[in-house]
Amino acid sequence: MIKAIVNSDLSFKIDLEKHRVICDSQPVNWSDVPLPGGSHSVILDGKSFVAQVTKIDRDTKTVTIVIDQQEYEVVVEEPIDQLLAEMGMKDALNRKVNDLKAPMPGLVLKVLVEPGQAIKKGDPVLILEAMKMENVFKAAADAVVKEVKVKEKTAVEKGEVLVILE
Repeated sequence: MIKAIVNSDLSFKIDLEKHRVICDSQPVNWSDVPLPGGSHSVILDGKSFVAQVTKIDRDTKTVTIVIDQQEYEVVVEEPIDQLLAEMGMKDALNRKVNDLKAPMPGLVLKVLVEPGQAIKKGDPVLILEAMKMENVFKAAADAVVKEVKVKEKTAVEKGEVLVILE
């Protein structure tokens, strides 16, 4: 069973069976037809709507949908999320953003970020020269740069914090 929470207010329990959807123990009659431009024509229990998914955040399992110019934020909780919440471990599956540390001694050649900057997973953060090679360090996850602890052309030791992320 999936739990859907709409706008942090309304909660629905949804069971997906072979060819049926059950919402709060009631069968739901619905259909969906994709429209040009990414919208969908949805018929739900005889009522017609045009819906547009405007944002999907897989990390937080959140989908933003616009229906009749009204925006809805839907958080989807899968069975594992519900079990962890019951056990008091709700955030156990969330990825922690780790600070960037030097994996070996080296020389900071270039710092590519600044405090307050939002970075995406895979964005280059810093270039470190170690063992006569240039190593480009990239963000492991989406984050915001809280503090840059090093300056260009300075030596760093293994394990030293280079950039603090939040």
